[in-house]
Amino acid sequence: MTQFSDFGLAAPLIKTLDALGYTQPTPIQTQAIPLVLSGKDMLGIAQTGTGKTAAFALPLLHHLNASQKEGDRIRKSVRGLVLAPTRELATQIAESFREYGRLLGLRVNVVLGGVPINKQIRTLEKGTDVLIATPGRLEDLMQQKAVTLDYVTHLVLDEADQMLDMGFIHALKRIAKALPRERQTMLFSATMPSEIEALSKQFQKDPGKVSVAPVSSTAERVSQHAYFVKQKDKAVLLSRLLKEREVSRAIIFTRTKHGANRLVGQLDKSNLDAMAIHGNKTQNQRQKALNSFREGKCAFLVATDVAARGIDIPEVSHVFNFDLPEVPEQYVHRIGRTARAGREGTAVSLISDGERNLHRAIEKLTNVRLDGLPLPDGFAQEVKDAPEELTASHRDRRKSEFSGRGDGGKRPARGGGKGRSGGPPRGRNNDTRSSEGRPARSGQDDGGNRDGLERAMGAGPRGDGGKRPARGGGNGRPTRGGKPQGQAKRPGGQSSRGNRARARQDS
Repeated sequence: MTQFSDFGLAAPLIKTLDALGYTQPTPIQTQAIPLVLSGKDMLGIAQTGTGKTAAFALPLLHHLNASQKEGDRIRKSVRGLVLAPTRELATQIAESFREYGRLLGLRVNVVLGGVPINKQIRTLEKGTDVLIATPGRLEDLMQQKAVTLDYVTHLVLDEADQMLDMGFIHALKRIAKALPRERQTMLFSATMPSEIEALSKQFQKDPGKVSVAPVSSTAERVSQHAYFVKQKDKAVLLSRLLKEREVSRAIIFTRTKHGANRLVGQLDKSNLDAMAIHGNKTQNQRQKALNSFREGKCAFLVATDVAARGIDIPEVSHVFNFDLPEVPEQYVHRIGRTARAGREGTAVSLISDGERNLHRAIEKLTNVRLDGLPLPDGFAQEVKDAPEELTASHRDRRKSEFSGRGDGGKRPARGGGKGRSGGPPRGRNNDTRSSEGRPARSGQDDGGNRDGLERAMGAGPRGDGGKRPARGGGNGRPTRGGKPQGQAKRPGGQSSRGNRARARQDS
């Protein structure tokens, strides 16, 4: 099939696609759409930027349009459910559904953390045809009986490998128990670890498999390069590279939230306008930064891995890995932010001596050799002449953030009172909390959603078996139970009191 009209989609969908200028489907769409239209479960493996959203959105809208009846929408019900790991991806999927289905009269809603839940409860009251949700917020709504999944006929798990990386497996299982047994389930992933196969067996029945790229492959149109440079000199080198004419719009990935903020300040010292997006930003701040970047008002977006998946900005010319990710699969998703919609792109990694192991792991996974390029002429003198803020010593950088084991070994002493460890567990960093607040594998999304933080405080089901770190009796501050509260820290270096404050702020 060479055109969307060949699939037998509903006439309003074809009309919309024609108006959007979509005529020729991508390989993943060519294989997936007929399979989904047949009603069969599907396991789709495709690297990011290949058109996965339309591959499940178009046939799902077709099915729901064919089965809808006027006035037959049940209160609080959902017919099509799409689960996504991050707020940004959920928002983008919802926009695609509304755009493709604008002539169908279907009701599309999105629920995610970081925004008031009461408004979402009111929105769901009248029933929903397609609901796009992050797992944590959906569980909160289920607990408050604001939504029922008894009528779901179609389930989509998008970016399933990232949901597993972020610790969502228990939430997914709980949600699945609330779904009807008879349903069509579509599972999409950019990589195919063994965990995805196990997830498919739990959620699907004899799924048809669609794969349009080798497992864990990187985008073919991305030119990949590397520079081997001292950690303290990275900001100077990055500033030099960003000023090159070829860099029209770039996403720069750091490992931690604090690192992202500091790098924005360092780029400002070099007269480079950049904005940061990470989990300590409110949802409005994150959306404002993305919109400014998408509209070209800001040329450089500094991000943690919260932006590594699903953000479709076709004009990104470069991706820079200021810090290598500690999970090598994340490298694939990072560089997939460029070379989208048929364009070409460039990925540049700045690799310090302490990141050599991460470098080798990425090469092994992708089967792509990242040979180092020579440093620019005059770079040594640039480092000498650079402001002190751009060349903070390795020790100063380590004191200001826990950046994992990628920067050369020694860690600063951890606080937390007498003999207590106040920092994150060894090998982790301050971005190891997922976008729904659950522990994530190091280097993963740090969205910091309110729903996850509430869950950490006991306001909902927790994926950690309900256990909480013991509270100390340090300074004698009263708690709600009247007992003294000390300085005991939660994983990630945050006190329980601080978590409550962040939860209130996000709400």
